[in-house]
Amino acid sequence: MLLAIALTIGVIFATNLIFPPQKPAPKSAADSAAVASPATSPAAPAIASAVPAVGAPTSTPAAAAPAPITSKVDTAAVQTARATVAFTSLGAAPLRVTMRDHKLLPAKAVDAQLTSPAGALLRYAVVTAGDTVRFDRTAFTATTSSTGGVTTLEYTGTERGITLAARYTLDTTDVNAYLTRARVTITGAPTPAFLRIGLPAGFQSQETKPEEDATHLAYAFKPEKRSADVIAFGKLDPGERRIERGPFTWLVAKSKYFMVGLLVYSVRSPIAELQVTGQPKTGKYVVTGDAQAFVELAGGPVSFELYHGPQEYIRLHKLGRDFENSNPYGGWLQGAVQPFATIVMRLLLWPLNQTAMRSSIKMQRIQPELAKVQEKFKSDPQKLQAEMMKVYKAHDMSPFSAFSGCLPMLIPLPILFALFFVFQNTIEFRGVSFLWLPDISLGDPFYVMPLLMGASMFVLSWIGMKNAPPNPQTQMMSWLLPGMMTLMFLNFASGLTLYYFVQNLAALPQQWLIANERSKGAGVPAPAS
Repeated sequence: MLLAIALTIGVIFATNLIFPPQKPAPKSAADSAAVASPATSPAAPAIASAVPAVGAPTSTPAAAAPAPITSKVDTAAVQTARATVAFTSLGAAPLRVTMRDHKLLPAKAVDAQLTSPAGALLRYAVVTAGDTVRFDRTAFTATTSSTGGVTTLEYTGTERGITLAARYTLDTTDVNAYLTRARVTITGAPTPAFLRIGLPAGFQSQETKPEEDATHLAYAFKPEKRSADVIAFGKLDPGERRIERGPFTWLVAKSKYFMVGLLVYSVRSPIAELQVTGQPKTGKYVVTGDAQAFVELAGGPVSFELYHGPQEYIRLHKLGRDFENSNPYGGWLQGAVQPFATIVMRLLLWPLNQTAMRSSIKMQRIQPELAKVQEKFKSDPQKLQAEMMKVYKAHDMSPFSAFSGCLPMLIPLPILFALFFVFQNTIEFRGVSFLWLPDISLGDPFYVMPLLMGASMFVLSWIGMKNAPPNPQTQMMSWLLPGMMTLMFLNFASGLTLYYFVQNLAALPQQWLIANERSKGAGVPAPAS
């Protein structure tokens, strides 16, 4: 048992070494200079040298304090097959998304919504070398048209001589989509200029435990030539700014289960840079963020797809562009996390487990012989080694048999480790009930499942010790380990605890057969049935 625990810990560290988490690309001296002083550093790339620091005052009072709103502000709502997307004429941006397939928890009577504390989900501005023109307080003129199940909203507005036209197209008949196609056109801006798109500054929690939802708030991004990466809201200190160089395939603002993402669908990605600035805590958590994407205004209109919906692996995978990596949990393992699929897994691993258990029995049988040899030749190390090898050879074994017997048992461990994150973070389990469990992504409110899991683990250990040589350490662990696991799983996702419980039940027949086999080999009665 102690060896198994040690090997389990070894697997955890080995997994981190073999599959290390994605790390941000090392910053060059130029990057460091850009972060420290983006407006003045001669070594910084073009965007950083032209764009003022996020959140910093711009060069003119007019930009720092937008003119008061004098026009009427309207809201237009478009209902699709999956959601209702509301747009505001203030800033010409999507305002909120109501998802009819998902509910506000724990009430379950209200549709879940994607809303941002900053107001609109996106915020537009035009940035030049010496000025920033914001459009988030500009009231735009709107026109709406619908044809063939496709609805188009067009907004046009002018701020300080620069005109922004935003067009949003939604296919209201597509039952698989949470998508809006967007095109932003800027005219009248001096060159060089950049379109700055502010990503959502966070989301209103829709979960039973808002504090847990807060720990998952993050910005994710996928550079064209690198793997996807993520910046959690709480990772940066207040005021700390992180610059990521593009071009990017997509950018995402995400909570635990939902997201808003910008996806590039043209051949050349127009998103050249991402700037993320740390925000102060609200209580114990950082629940607001500041992320700005920059697009060079040199190639005409800026076009992108806007995804606003749940982090469902299959749905994200169908969008291509590695978009499923915006949610790292689940993936191909989702089919294995159904509770009764554990029986199939146990059957598939039966031969390997059988080999491991029989190897353990053989090691126990030769322990008396090995002890005699160790006592007899303890003063002669070379003779001791030779005699021990004779014992191993006589029983068709080797000194590595104990380890080779344990290795098959470690095969399911990566799956079990992944399942912890799958049940905690996969939206397919959000709000799903099973028997008395109201939500298998949350802990059992009555603590029944952790107790059942601990009891099944103890029974499994008890059967495993039948007819085995007395071992006080093993007996102690048979009580201690189930108790520790029960306490550990009290607040884990009840679906994960259910999985372990069914896994233990599926292992009982094999453990019983091995106990009988050990009884026959030792010449003692088998355990009573």
